[in-house]
Amino acid sequence: MAEIDPARHASRTARGAAELELGEAAVDLLRSRLRDIAGLTVTAIIVEVPAYTNALAGPMGAKIEGAVQLALGGFLRLASSGDPGTPLAPALEGAYVLGRGEARSGRSMDALLAAYRVGARVAWRELSRTAVEAGLSADTLAKFAELVFAYIDELSAASVSGHTDELATTGRVRERYLQELGRGLLQGDSPEQLIGRAELADWEPPRTLTAVILPSAHVRGILGALDPRTLRPEADLTPGDADESYADDQDASEVAVLLVPDADGSARTALLRNMRGYQAYVGPTQPWTAVRTSYLRALRARQLRLTAEPDAPVDTERHLTTFVVTSDQAALDDLRRQVLAPFEAVRPATAERLAETLREWLLHLGRRDEVAAALHVHPQTVRYRMGQIRDLYGPRLEDPQTVLALTIALAHSGGQPPE
Repeated sequence: MAEIDPARHASRTARGAAELELGEAAVDLLRSRLRDIAGLTVTAIIVEVPAYTNALAGPMGAKIEGAVQLALGGFLRLASSGDPGTPLAPALEGAYVLGRGEARSGRSMDALLAAYRVGARVAWRELSRTAVEAGLSADTLAKFAELVFAYIDELSAASVSGHTDELATTGRVRERYLQELGRGLLQGDSPEQLIGRAELADWEPPRTLTAVILPSAHVRGILGALDPRTLRPEADLTPGDADESYADDQDASEVAVLLVPDADGSARTALLRNMRGYQAYVGPTQPWTAVRTSYLRALRARQLRLTAEPDAPVDTERHLTTFVVTSDQAALDDLRRQVLAPFEAVRPATAERLAETLREWLLHLGRRDEVAAALHVHPQTVRYRMGQIRDLYGPRLEDPQTVLALTIALAHSGGQPPE
């Protein structure tokens, strides 16, 4: 609870109330009516402020009646003491606590202020009627009115402060829970743990989640186009997450992870379209508790520096063969050294041209014209190079296992022989 400084609240209200000359008889009469005034105030709030219609109809109504009675009683105590040092802090602290409670109950600031406006009007109507009955002069009555409304304004401000602080605190707590949920999703925690964290964060689980990795600077620009449940967990985008041999040229702190709900089917098409221009890597859609798979796939795509057409995001679903082939980089390197060893018999420049030609030959199933078009050479050049390759490999080019090994070794190498 916020600290209320009594010295600070030896305010104009306190000084003015202490200077009021109500007289003992008037104060006693006003005090005797406080319970009835509090009841009428709560009844008016129930009738005029819809947010409180049901809330104050039961035990809560009696509690608020007591709070109104204590607040007005505090003002009369100040007026009767004649001491401006009589503290307002207890009443203001009570109003602050009331504001926090209203925020926890889900009632808005507007509803709280409306209740104060109605309460002030009704309370003053009854107080002024009693003051006139007690024979207060017109001047005293006017001053009394001014100070009552100033006092209620201070109570209202304290309640608003409590309401604001509660919402801020609740927001911070929820954000912490959401971060814990996001961290658990990226770490691959058990479904039971994730469901528990989702409940704590008041986060409604979707059917699926899709991981997106993009520069942090672009997050604000894209969030408005995504599902409000989208999570932005803090992630350690270090090479150790997927490939210890990868040396990233971008500071991991400049990269963000988004976990986007239900971006499957046609929604995935929309997600990819929305991600144009954001330098994003989009993982596969997974059941929400298994989104770690999507995250690691997107991270792997980023670490492999996979590319797409200009401005388009990298859709990992279009690069599955790359992920399969590069899943064990050391084994792939060994395979390439083994199956491309015959190229060591020629000069490096020649080996590079022949490997590039063999790659296109395998990918285009030996269709010479298509191979020539891909290499931007004459079909006769393709024929000549393939003759050289057959001389190097001999009958092994007819062996299905050798063809498979060559296809894997060359498919994602750009046709480059091993160094």
